[in-house]
Amino acid sequence: MGLGVGIVGLPNVGKSTTFNALTKAQNAEAQNYPFCTIEPNKAVVPVPDKRLDELAKIVIPDKIQHSTIDFVDIAGLVRGASKGEGLGNQFLSNIREVEVILHMVRCFDDGNITHVEGDVNPIRDIEIIETELIYSDISQLEKKIEKLKKQSKGSKEAAAMLVVAEQVYKHIDELQPVKTFEDKESDLFIQLDKELRFLSNKDVIYGANVDEDSLAEGGNQYVDTLKAHATEVGADVIVLCAKIEEELVGLEEDEAKEFLTDLGVEESGLEQIIQKAFDKLGLQSYFTAGKVEVRAWTIKKGTKAPQAAAVIHNDFEKGFIKAEVISYGDFVEFGGESKCKEVGKLRLEGKDYIVQDGDVMHFRFNT
Repeated sequence: MGLGVGIVGLPNVGKSTTFNALTKAQNAEAQNYPFCTIEPNKAVVPVPDKRLDELAKIVIPDKIQHSTIDFVDIAGLVRGASKGEGLGNQFLSNIREVEVILHMVRCFDDGNITHVEGDVNPIRDIEIIETELIYSDISQLEKKIEKLKKQSKGSKEAAAMLVVAEQVYKHIDELQPVKTFEDKESDLFIQLDKELRFLSNKDVIYGANVDEDSLAEGGNQYVDTLKAHATEVGADVIVLCAKIEEELVGLEEDEAKEFLTDLGVEESGLEQIIQKAFDKLGLQSYFTAGKVEVRAWTIKKGTKAPQAAAVIHNDFEKGFIKAEVISYGDFVEFGGESKCKEVGKLRLEGKDYIVQDGDVMHFRFNT
């Protein structure tokens, strides 16, 4: 799956409800019992970007096309998931290929919604899930070490990799996540992680699922505890009410804004999740703006112009000559490409130009 976000959490924490709202598809079952989501739900979700609307007001295109991000929702995990409890190990394999984990955490009390551990305790719940991720990594690494032991007898490269693998194993066998391993910058570790896709080495966003009252108040004691933990481990927290997010899906944009304003909330939790995930993935957008479409193109931060052009078509990179570039701010301020040319805000950039987030671009290339 690659550049995507995997949604994890205990059963009944709002995972599938959040997924419903994220995809606007309403096709992920959300029931009050564990393991209702048997197969992973996957979806491609548009990234909210108000800049596209502003560009469209100027260009008046036939259509607008957003950047997208992949989400995969797996069944709720429980203690022993990595060893097969609740088919957990099967589910964990479905998120090994994603880059970022959205860890949904229950931060509300409701006697009508079963909690598999008996009560609400965000830190305990987090530890259960994150321990299962580590156990899954241990299982993967044990298999890899056995292979390396055989290969190392005739290969110096395998012998060197075995040393690193055993160092990582020693670290995670103490139930420490791979992300805290000391030698993560070494080429051999990077190669090992690229192959095994360690779950406990992925960036994490905590989704604090609260009730409506707590959302209006900006949180509660559970959220405070979660935020303190997130600060310690260097993670982000987004506070949302999954039920409200699902209700917002059925509203027109103006109605949704009014609903959020009445709650004292500026931006929906889902918009925050998508944007934060996009950023965590190290992604950004550049734009093309014409009568046919105004479109956001997804690239990695630090991408040079020819490689950015290849996102549109490989031929653009092969025959790259120059890129015509207007910053988003200038494009909006001066009302489009023609005026930007007049006032000298259109630049010609070469092969070494690093594309900036929000650049409005047109590529010159040889066919």
